[in-house]
Amino acid sequence: MDSNPQTALITGASGGIGYELAKLFARDHYKLVLVARSSDKLNQVAAELQEQSGGAVKTFALDLAAAPTSKFLFDQLQREAIAIDVLVNNAGFGTFGEFASVPEDEILGQIHLNITALTHLTRLFLPAMLARRKGKVMNVASTAAFQPRPRMAVYYATKAYVLSFSEALANEVAGSGVAVNCFCPGATDTNFQKRANMENSRLFKKLRPMSAEAVARDGYRGLMTGRTLVISGMQNWLVAESVRFAPGKLVTAVSRWVAEKVE
Repeated sequence: MDSNPQTALITGASGGIGYELAKLFARDHYKLVLVARSSDKLNQVAAELQEQSGGAVKTFALDLAAAPTSKFLFDQLQREAIAIDVLVNNAGFGTFGEFASVPEDEILGQIHLNITALTHLTRLFLPAMLARRKGKVMNVASTAAFQPRPRMAVYYATKAYVLSFSEALANEVAGSGVAVNCFCPGATDTNFQKRANMENSRLFKKLRPMSAEAVARDGYRGLMTGRTLVISGMQNWLVAESVRFAPGKLVTAVSRWVAEKVE
């Protein structure tokens, strides 16, 4: 993998939004470095993308929630002289349940993956982008970033961090040739709801989640046009805007109602 064409690193790339983003980058002739936990799924995705686009695809089956993994990935790419032009921090997960009863490893795992790994990867790859005066970072947050949600307190808090971090970083690098983007999808038809035990929630059963393909297109377009904040879908944009003006207790109560399970 040489330095041309550009190379995009995408975490959480074996399914959902990450997979759809990988297809968009491959379509535009980017070389790809794909990271996810499942080697089998990654290999399937890599074979598919190579067949469709003919571009180089390198995979790493890694659990980014483990503390040393981000540095291991960075060091391996350094050894192979693979420069990353676009970093997409997409990997993340949530868990539904009362905070006091959610297993500790689930709580800490969300913080390590959604916050620590995202921050560490950005810190590792950003300096080289700044030195080249060229590059892009997409941090995938969520419309969860705009409101608290009981029974998903940690997940929503991690996404609020991603939004705050990304907007501050975008200001820091303005004029450098590097762009930082925060992408905020709403409810999306992926494996997220199954992993979070939310398949029967009002959010996913009644409110019609968007397709991962449509969401990825919104995020990709926003990244390529230099937008700092991208909220996918008009309904999601309206919800994100409305919570700015509503009383906090009302926002939290409605957020809890949306997450409740229905028949």
